[in-house]
Amino acid sequence: MTDKVLYEVIDGVGVITLNRPEVHNAMDDEAAHLYKEALDRALDDDAVRAVLLRGNGKSFCSGRDTTMLGHRARDESDYHFVLRHQQKRLAVLDSPKPFVAALKGAAIGGGCETALSCDIRVADTTLKMALPEIHYGILPDTGGTQLMTTLIGPSRTKYMVMSGERIDAQTALDWGAVDFVVAPEELDARALEIARKIAAKPPLCLAMAKTMIDQMHAGAMRNGIAQELLAQTALFKTEDYQEARAAIREKRAPSYKGK
Repeated sequence: MTDKVLYEVIDGVGVITLNRPEVHNAMDDEAAHLYKEALDRALDDDAVRAVLLRGNGKSFCSGRDTTMLGHRARDESDYHFVLRHQQKRLAVLDSPKPFVAALKGAAIGGGCETALSCDIRVADTTLKMALPEIHYGILPDTGGTQLMTTLIGPSRTKYMVMSGERIDAQTALDWGAVDFVVAPEELDARALEIARKIAAKPPLCLAMAKTMIDQMHAGAMRNGIAQELLAQTALFKTEDYQEARAAIREKRAPSYKGK
């Protein structure tokens, strides 16, 4: 495993660290692949009772590397590209192991969705959380519309998705998008402390507790994520998406036509 993603086990906690601090841990194809490898490793290791996701540097994860928008390394269809990334998200949601996220700086787009898929979110005061896909002529596609709605309700989710605006740590806490907010120097220790406490509990109890609690919205969640897949596949073919990409390359404001 290269140093774009780090992995270690501490007291029964599988710690996955995103390690591209120079780009706020944006995900290129290699980093996404290495994250999947680390995720599989944590899920398959019986010694791991809980998983902690964190990022090195100033941010948790700023989402997909914008230099790779529209890039398909495997020459795959848009449908299969989105589906493959959804499967990573579903692996976290379906895992019997609890997931804790340590959030700071940017938790944007896919990075935000990664955080939302965790069971507990600890943030520091620097957090900026957003689902900005609408700025690129597309929408969240790995659970963002569904996961955020279960946490903060439909109206606030619509605001975030339709405006693409960022919310700060205090707003995220007030709305229910995160569970704890601490000072930056306390984040790593607090998140690991929570993960350690959970990891020390009976594994079957943890698995059943997660399943029972998530069952409240499991069916609706699956249906909604499937709708995200279909919507995003269609949006990738629109003129507005191509215009958004061109505007980014040319460093200008986009001109959308609703086509």
